[in-house]
Amino acid sequence: MKHLLPELPYALEALEPAMSRETLEFHYGKHLQTYIDNLNRLIQGTPFEDSSLEEIIMKADGGILNNAAQTWNHTFFFKGLTPSQPEIPQRLLKAIEKAFGSFEEFKTQFTQTAVSLFGSGWAWLVSDGDGRLSIASEPNAGNPMRKGLRPLLTVDVWEHAYYIDYRNRRADYLNAWWSLVDWNAVDGLLG
Repeated sequence: MKHLLPELPYALEALEPAMSRETLEFHYGKHLQTYIDNLNRLIQGTPFEDSSLEEIIMKADGGILNNAAQTWNHTFFFKGLTPSQPEIPQRLLKAIEKAFGSFEEFKTQFTQTAVSLFGSGWAWLVSDGDGRLSIASEPNAGNPMRKGLRPLLTVDVWEHAYYIDYRNRRADYLNAWWSLVDWNAVDGLLG
């Protein structure tokens, strides 16, 4: 199975000013494409040649895992963004309030997790097998599916995600990112 660059559900400039066209040209068009190209090259002639990204993430290690996870993580990240942010659906809001006490407390904890992740990686809103929500962080190409958790929302805190627009100001990037979250997409993953 050849893995391909997914189409974005919005134009490259649609997320401005929070996320510039230039950032998407590099982050989506170059970084993600490189992970996909590397993955396709690495899986040739291996048991993973015809596997889905999810299967590779759950079974592979080394370079194959890293490139598959980065392909999946980035695709999930980009598909969770929107230029026209909807209100948070009541079902999702109630689940967040149940888990964190309030939406503001969730936002504070999630932002703190993302800001304080040392080096590169991802902050995630996840659900366990019983539907309980929690926040997780994963360094580098980590993906919470390997721990039996279902991803609902993620933010990329690798420097390439924000350096063009925000330089070394990760907190400013996160503040802008909150305005791009597609709450309908998150709600649709609750199950």
